[in-house]
Amino acid sequence: MENIRPIKTGADYDWAIAEITHYFENEPAIGSPEADRFDVLASLTEAYEAKHYPIETAAR
Repeated sequence: MENIRPIKTGADYDWAIAEITHYFENEPAIGSPEADRFDVLASLTEAYEAKHYPIETAAR
């Protein structure tokens, strides 16, 4: 298991997505170190996506 690192580049993002995909295929037990790792990776990818792929809201 590789250490978690900041997501700064597209390559970092691809790595994080690959790591997260593993957890969808093998769901970790709640409260386990793997579940914690999944949560951190998910937060990092969400932050990267919000910055680099923002979803614009519709004007009313």
